[in-house]
Amino acid sequence: MSKVWFITGTSRGLGQRFAEAALARGDQVAATARDLDTLQDLVAAHGDAVLPLPLDVTDRAAATDRVRRAHEHFGRLDVVVNNAGHIVHGAVEELEEQDLRDQLETNLFGPLWVIQAALPLLRRQGGGRIIQISSLAGVAAYPTLGAYHASKWALEGISESLAGEVAQFGIKVTIVEPGAYSTGLGTGAVKSAPLAEYDHLREALSTGSHARELGDPASAAQALLRIADAENPPLRVVFGAHPYQAARRLYAERLDTWAEWAEVSAQA
Repeated sequence: MSKVWFITGTSRGLGQRFAEAALARGDQVAATARDLDTLQDLVAAHGDAVLPLPLDVTDRAAATDRVRRAHEHFGRLDVVVNNAGHIVHGAVEELEEQDLRDQLETNLFGPLWVIQAALPLLRRQGGGRIIQISSLAGVAAYPTLGAYHASKWALEGISESLAGEVAQFGIKVTIVEPGAYSTGLGTGAVKSAPLAEYDHLREALSTGSHARELGDPASAAQALLRIADAENPPLRVVFGAHPYQAARRLYAERLDTWAEWAEVSAQA
């Protein structure tokens, strides 16, 4: 059966590719973006299968209204994808309070408002899928990205709790942890006023980022379709060969550290 999707942040990058992939196979999509002009090509290509909706996910009332409108328009919602997000760069000492609050408003509270609007509808129809676009940054942490990590770690925690709460209603939750993709996400990044003491960390992070091969958003979109169609989707799934290997190393290191300090743990 064809599915009805509600996808945030479809103006570019992964969100745009997710919408295109769903539409290309005959699904219907409520596509949201801050600026509706960015959705013109999507509508021109797919017509009535697309419902373009303006949405700033930090606006709770707007999120509730757009979810309601999408449900009324299509008659149901099968897959809700929280994809909208942005990045704040800055060492912890450098972070401005408002930058951190804005980071959390978009990457944590935004998905929360969409979920709270969608859950009563999904419960009434007897099921659905919620897909949270997190990041490798939701399980790992690197210098000068503390605000972004805080938002993604929080998103993963609340999503895991959510999964346990809504399974009884036939609603399945998946946290997607992509690596780096050529999506343009960094073009809207916010940078706190830098302190010279942390410049070498920024340079190291930038050098490492440039050395990595970026993933293909179109391949990620096809992987997302498999998650949406799976009878028993995973709670967490990593997108990309590099982040998969990085996550394996990270968890192995954590297990080794816990084992090394097991005596202290038992003593505590």
